[in-house]
Amino acid sequence: MADTKKLTTSWGAPVGDNQNSITAGNPGPTLIQDVHLIEKLAHFNRERVPERVVHAKGAGAHGYFEVTNDMSKYTKAKVFNGVGKRTPVFVRFSTVAGELGSADTVRDPRGFAVKFYTEEGNYDIVGNNTPIFFIRDAIKFPDFIHTQKRDPRTHLKNPTAMWDFWSLSPESLHQVTYLFGDRGIPLTYRHMNGYGSHTFKWVNEKGEAVWVKYHFKTNQGVKNMDPELAVKIAGENPDYHTEDLYNAIEKGDYPSWTLYVQIMPLEDAKTYRFNPFDVTKVWSHKDYPLIEVGRMVLNRNPENYFAEVEQATFSPGNLVPGVEPSPDKMLQARLFAYADAHRYRVGVNHNLLPINRPRVEVNNYQRDGFMRFDNNGGGSVNYEPNSFGGPTEVSEHKTTPFPVSGMAESVPYDDDDHYTQAGDLYRLMSEEEKARLVKNIVESLKQVTKEEIKLRQIRHFYKADPDYGRRVAEGLGLQVPDDVITNA
Repeated sequence: MADTKKLTTSWGAPVGDNQNSITAGNPGPTLIQDVHLIEKLAHFNRERVPERVVHAKGAGAHGYFEVTNDMSKYTKAKVFNGVGKRTPVFVRFSTVAGELGSADTVRDPRGFAVKFYTEEGNYDIVGNNTPIFFIRDAIKFPDFIHTQKRDPRTHLKNPTAMWDFWSLSPESLHQVTYLFGDRGIPLTYRHMNGYGSHTFKWVNEKGEAVWVKYHFKTNQGVKNMDPELAVKIAGENPDYHTEDLYNAIEKGDYPSWTLYVQIMPLEDAKTYRFNPFDVTKVWSHKDYPLIEVGRMVLNRNPENYFAEVEQATFSPGNLVPGVEPSPDKMLQARLFAYADAHRYRVGVNHNLLPINRPRVEVNNYQRDGFMRFDNNGGGSVNYEPNSFGGPTEVSEHKTTPFPVSGMAESVPYDDDDHYTQAGDLYRLMSEEEKARLVKNIVESLKQVTKEEIKLRQIRHFYKADPDYGRRVAEGLGLQVPDDVITNA
């Protein structure tokens, strides 16, 4: 018989009794000198870190990424170079709007975040299961998320607020059409695609740069869930997607995705018919075909959900040499906001946690802060420049220069075409898909308490495609406003 492990306190002292508190006689009262009891209760009160403001509910898994097509022509990022090269990854899938205990099968975008543990540091691709987003300037993000969360008065979800915001933000139409279509509720996390969504810059060893977009295509095939079944499952098994991912990996049915990229020459961005940095738009695959990069496989479940999933932190600012940001306004803000959220939620030293720690040596002059649990740099020099052999910059990895010009002012995007791509998406759908899209939208808009909001949204649908607008209007028992028909 194996030796039984001794139960200890957090400071390593053996525990003599873990079933009974120390009391003054029988029945008590309990004595405050029972430090083991006090420690257990105090730690229990602090077991939860604040949940994520968005993407609170999620599941994660470990795996690897293997290069199948060398990308050194376009980027010096080693993670994408060398056919057969494998890099460990950790992936987190999530819903967006719900709380930590919410249902998996709601109509909502899904987060799709990948952490590559590369030999040049961690590289995070932090995207969704949609190639686009609702807004394109982060100054609107807090307002948008407030409409997706609970009403401050009723503490209930508020469809009126949701549609009010969307109807006043026509750039959301493309994503709204995507969300209320079949892909708004994936069958499982394994049966959905993932996208980097933003445009990034790739730079090769010669310093030559291109614009790039990421597409993770599921090898299980895209499969979606019927809304009525989704509602039923939400009540019976709110953790359905979490359970499915865990069980599939546990039985050896490892899900995989093939990573593709679209490549755009830098000069094309100046003349392309859509702003290539606008995250509410896509690039045509005819103009910029998908190029295969590699295959991602998830083959190991976490041993501890809190340590590996809840404490996992991702940021689009976690870049490696050969990958740089673009002028995308949403991306620029996310470079700050994500890391800042982690400093608040998990702590300033969140990157030291095992799930987030790079697999390479880290050398910098950052010291101290809450929960610094390594040797804190020991006795090494903590400033730079210095005369004591401390780490110094590597000049060949400076970010490539790019020109900027113009007045410093609050300016909108100069592209107000919010309708072409949303209409194209609608026209790509089969008659059955269109019918389901309209049904889903109508059922949601029926909950809106103000007719003005419904009519304003109908105008947007009509501008995208007259049939789209007419069918939503008919479903709501309304007429398409005359002014939008006249000006169409």
